[in-house]
Amino acid sequence: MQFNLNKTQQGWLNGLIGVVIFAGSMPATRVAVQGFSPEFLTGARACIAAALALLLLIVLKQPRPSGQQIKSLCITSAGVVIGFPLFTALALQTETAAHSLIFVALLPLATAFFAVLRAKEVPHAAFWLYASIGSALVIFFMLHQSGLNGISLGDLYMIIAILLCGLGYAEGGVLSKTLGGWQVICWALIIALPLMLPLCWLYFPSSFQHVPTSAYIGLAYVSLFSMLIGFFFWYKGLALGGIAKIGQIQLVQPFIGLVFCAVLLNEHISFLMIAISLAVVSCVVMAKKYA
Repeated sequence: MQFNLNKTQQGWLNGLIGVVIFAGSMPATRVAVQGFSPEFLTGARACIAAALALLLLIVLKQPRPSGQQIKSLCITSAGVVIGFPLFTALALQTETAAHSLIFVALLPLATAFFAVLRAKEVPHAAFWLYASIGSALVIFFMLHQSGLNGISLGDLYMIIAILLCGLGYAEGGVLSKTLGGWQVICWALIIALPLMLPLCWLYFPSSFQHVPTSAYIGLAYVSLFSMLIGFFFWYKGLALGGIAKIGQIQLVQPFIGLVFCAVLLNEHISFLMIAISLAVVSCVVMAKKYA
C-alpha cells in the first residue's frame, strides 16, 4: 500500500517522529546524570554526535555552509547543542524526569515566539490563544508542585533550557529550508566541537569504576538519538510544515515522556501530571487548526 502525503502532511509525520525520539531524552538524561556530571554529559554527547556528523558530511560530500549560514548555525548550536543539554542535565540532578518533562510543553510557545522573530511567520490570533493556554497549564503545574517553597533551582534551569531550545529550533528550522535538515544539526555539532572537547576533558571522570551500566545507556541514547537522529526528522518537519505549526507537536512530548518515565524509571506519575498532559494535547489540536 502506497501513501501519497502532501508537503504539510510530510512535515507533521517527520515532526511527530522527531518528538517521539526527543521524548526519551529526559528519562535518558536522568539516568545518565546518575553516573556522569552534567558538564561532562553535555560535552560527551555533543562530541560523540559530532564525530558521527563529521563522518556523514565527509562520506556524503556535503559542501561547506556560507558565511551567513555559519552565523545562523552558531545560534542553532548555542540553543540545541550547548544550552538545552546543559541546563536540562543540571535540572535533572535534583528533579525527576517526569517533573521536568512538563516544562517541555512550553517549547511550542517558545518555538513559535522565535519563529515570529527569526522566520517572520505570523500565526492566527487563535493560535496564540491555545498555545498560551497550554503554556499556562504548565505554569500552573509548576507553581502547584512548588507549593510554599517557591520555584526551585531545577525549575529555573528548565525555563532557561526551554528558551534556548526554542531559539535553536526556530533558527535551525529556517536554515533547514536552504541547507537541509540533517545537514543543519551536523554542522551545528561541528561548530560546537571546539567548545565541547575542552568541556568534556575538563570534567572527565577521574574513575569510571562506580558508573552504572544504565548511565552508559543513557549517554548512548542522548548522543545518538537526542543529539543527532531525532533532529534529522525534526528539522525536516519544521522546514516542510512551518516552524510555528509543526512546533506545536511538542505539546504531546510530555505525555509520551511520562509513559517512558513510568515504564523505564518506575517514577511516580500523578493524576495531575496526566491531566495536565491531556489538556495540553487538546491545546495542540486546536493550535494546529489555526496555525
